[in-house]
Amino acid sequence: MPDAFFSSGKSKPQKRKRDVSSTKPSSSKPANGRVKRSRRDEELSDSGESDAGNIDDIDLRADDIDPGESGDEDTMETPAEKRLRLAKIVLEERRQELAGDDIDAAEIDKELLASRLKQDTLQHSGKISLFLAGKLDTSSPVTRYTRRQRLPVTAAVASDDGSILYTGSKDGSITKWSLQGATYLATYSKIPSLALPMTGKRKGKGRRVAGADVEGHIDEVLALAMSFDGRYLASGGRDRRILVWDVKEDKFVKAFEGHKDAITALSFRKNSLQLYSASLDRTIKLFDLGVMGYVETLFGHQDGASSLDTLYGENAVSSGMRDRTLRYWKIADETQLVFRGGGRSRLREVLEGGMEEASEGEENEEAPAGSRKRKGKEKEKSKSFMEGSIDCVAMLDESAFVSGGDSGSICLWFITKKKPVFTQSLAHGMHQHISESEGTIATPRWITALGAVRYGDLFASGSWDGVVRLWKVDIKARSFSALGEIPALGFVNSLQLVVPPRDTALTHTWGNTSESVTTVNGDSEGTPKFPPGRTRDEVLLVAAVAQEPRLGRWSRIHGNGEKNSALLVALPRGDMVLGARTS
Repeated sequence: MPDAFFSSGKSKPQKRKRDVSSTKPSSSKPANGRVKRSRRDEELSDSGESDAGNIDDIDLRADDIDPGESGDEDTMETPAEKRLRLAKIVLEERRQELAGDDIDAAEIDKELLASRLKQDTLQHSGKISLFLAGKLDTSSPVTRYTRRQRLPVTAAVASDDGSILYTGSKDGSITKWSLQGATYLATYSKIPSLALPMTGKRKGKGRRVAGADVEGHIDEVLALAMSFDGRYLASGGRDRRILVWDVKEDKFVKAFEGHKDAITALSFRKNSLQLYSASLDRTIKLFDLGVMGYVETLFGHQDGASSLDTLYGENAVSSGMRDRTLRYWKIADETQLVFRGGGRSRLREVLEGGMEEASEGEENEEAPAGSRKRKGKEKEKSKSFMEGSIDCVAMLDESAFVSGGDSGSICLWFITKKKPVFTQSLAHGMHQHISESEGTIATPRWITALGAVRYGDLFASGSWDGVVRLWKVDIKARSFSALGEIPALGFVNSLQLVVPPRDTALTHTWGNTSESVTTVNGDSEGTPKFPPGRTRDEVLLVAAVAQEPRLGRWSRIHGNGEKNSALLVALPRGDMVLGARTS
């Protein structure tokens, strides 16, 4: 039993056990605080589970850092090492782009389209936009002649894409050639006069006349022109008819009548089916091949119109031969501007207000005898001949054009000036012939043909001195200068300069093969400038050369390699600069 010393007199009350489920929460402060803290902890834990991460997981670094790198490398990398690493990454990406063999065709198409649109926009502005004269290589051009024809070739014209060539001859035929190999394709033959029907009821009073249904020329072919899309060929000649041919099918389409004399020039308006014709009947006629109909006739020349040219706008320039005028036709306004050539006239100077010659004469009378002699010698050196006929004209842009005549001078004109702003006298030198009564007589070689790059700073001129001369135009200085020469024996009866599009660069075999190139005298020498299969950009020169002039037989040269054929010249060029001048 327990010891009484350690026992207590009072018995301790025993605590009653509470039922937790049945009792209410205590209202004491410590218990209440513990419950609130537990609830907050539960809410924080719930929100942490719903979020993707907490503040410690957010990456505050820049985007240019590689996310695959570890944090230890970032902490150990210095700023200099970081810049070096990023530079290496950029260089490696650039190296892979340059070394890649895959060609983005879509990107190339976009660049070609943008270049074509820019070129068209600049050309529609009416100003010179193709500055390519400084990029031409005229030192060793690749040349080729077509097969000889029986009678003189009067005209030669190539398509804008440089694939097809047509030549017209005094025998009344038109020959089709392929420019890829300078090979023969087809011939539009002359119609014999005996095959034509007779007109007139009485015997012996009728004559044979070619009607609109005669599918061919019956006399000399003097002019050719091709539409911009290469669909139609127009031809004209001494039979006073304009024939329209389908180029792709080599078929006769229609014949236009109305001119009363020989047709000397034809020209299609750029990017249009409007056709202009010039004739010795002193008129210019306009036709529309879209509807195959006649439009109107332009009057003004006092002599036969020998040459004609037109560009994008509804404008045309024609030369009037012996009336010594150039006429700039504004079709939409139904007006014309008259530019008079033929050198200076004292009466014209007085009428137009220019008295330079009179003042120069008075100064010469007052000057000492020695100075007058020196001035007389200078005048003899710079002697120019009076121009009696303006025979050819070529447009550079909508406001500038060049002309040539029997004085041997080439003149640069602007529509804002009544006189030429620049004149190159005796452009093809002098021709000497011996007279029994007067001895040796020197006369200037007249300009027989002119051809220009549309909206370009390059044009060519021809005569019978054995070369075709290339000229570079400086619009700012309003002048032009000699650029180069191309051998061409015989009379140059027509000239054309073609700049094929970049996406259809010329790939003719006579300029690309390893065979020797045929020279002017018919011999073979040298090797071609371009290796086989190489594509390059060129300016194609097409010239009709013959032993006789185009409009007559008053002169004939032969015996030194002169041919009746077409001369093809491929002039390699560098990058064309659009809208900017090149040195």
